[in-house]
Amino acid sequence: QVQLVESGGGLVQAGGSLKLSCAASGRTFSTYTMGWFRQAPGKEREFVAGISRRDGSTYYADSVKGRFTISRDNAKNLVYLQMNSLKPEDTAVYYCAAKYSDVVDPTTKYNHWGQGTQVTVSS
Repeated sequence: QVQLVESGGGLVQAGGSLKLSCAASGRTFSTYTMGWFRQAPGKEREFVAGISRRDGSTYYADSVKGRFTISRDNAKNLVYLQMNSLKPEDTAVYYCAAKYSDVVDPTTKYNHWGQGTQVTVSS
């Protein structure tokens, strides 16, 4: 079992940057593929980015490619989401997620979740 706690959300102007962090408990962090999801008001939760446990390969939603970067530090049990060139449509609650799988994309279910952190991008 892994427990996840996000931080780093806030209010930023369009075109700005934020870096989200997710701290994971437990000694088996490196055995989990990690991901970031987001949910905007009135919308379904959507996949943003994932990073493999096996080789660190990454996968992004088309809407964030070239602007967001996911990374992980297995020694510190941390996963990050660097968000650049933010747009008002990036406004959402961002969730860290984990799964015990080599598959990064959301075709297989992420089944461990953090509580979320709010990101608001003003125009």
